[in-house]
Amino acid sequence: MPTRYLHTMVRVKDLDATIRFFKLLGLKERTRKENEGGRFTLVFLCPPEQDDGTADVELTYNWDGDDGLPSDSRHFGHLAYTVENIYDMCQHLMDNGVTINRPPRDGHMAFVRSPDNISVELLQQGDALPKQEPWASMENTGHW
Repeated sequence: MPTRYLHTMVRVKDLDATIRFFKLLGLKERTRKENEGGRFTLVFLCPPEQDDGTADVELTYNWDGDDGLPSDSRHFGHLAYTVENIYDMCQHLMDNGVTINRPPRDGHMAFVRSPDNISVELLQQGDALPKQEPWASMENTGHW
């Protein structure tokens, strides 16, 4: 029986802020499920060109918060997306208040974090772009 990637799930504290963040990255809401009995909302986001469910990020929002949930010490690495122009994307994110934790000094890779501290890796599609300022000399900010 073959294995197939479905989605990556992350818990979020502020659903609207997190959706706004992922829309800045160019993702769109593919589907939303409200569960009255379980008191949670699931929102599936994807790149517009991958709206077949093969590249979803699932945002799980618990209406009553997560404070009562047991901590299982699971760790999460990051989500990764390719972008057409890493410098333009990072500038767009900065212009909208997002901190660039690991700037694209190499013209190839950057890291940012969502409002819920989800690490997101941005990779330049194809070959790295030529190094350029201010990115080439920009320092890291926080953790990524």
